[in-house]
Amino acid sequence: MGETPSDGDDRHGRDSHRDRWSRLPSGRGPTPADDESGSSLPLDGDVLLYTGATASVAPERIEPLLRAAQTYLQERVDRYRRGYESAFVDDERRMLLVPAGHWAEVGAELGLPEREVDAVRRAHAQQLRRIGSTADRREEFETALEIREAVVIGE
Repeated sequence: MGETPSDGDDRHGRDSHRDRWSRLPSGRGPTPADDESGSSLPLDGDVLLYTGATASVAPERIEPLLRAAQTYLQERVDRYRRGYESAFVDDERRMLLVPAGHWAEVGAELGLPEREVDAVRRAHAQQLRRIGSTADRREEFETALEIREAVVIGE
């Protein structure tokens, strides 16, 4: 009996999502651009791993979902910069605090199901927490996330 190749089976020249994610930089800045648009995600590799492990979305759906959200944000970057508080800015990304319910509104505009909206919200919040830990501001960011949501936009 022959085996049918499955999506992500390395024996057939395709990377599994686990192998692909294990090659992402952990804590070394935004993930590399490897999609056809050439855009990079302003999220660390371990944030993607965390999101894939905790969200109720198929792991292979996480990156395309986050790239779609990033495209949405990039198209409105000036409005975000002017309208919302920047919690943290560096050479690679800008982290903003937006009103609660922001991601639900974006998800509605993008036609995303609730689980996918939750995955995007979770990824952006986790990136803010991660930066908060390295910048000794974790407690401040945790408190902010109790009443607002995080948005991370690549610079």
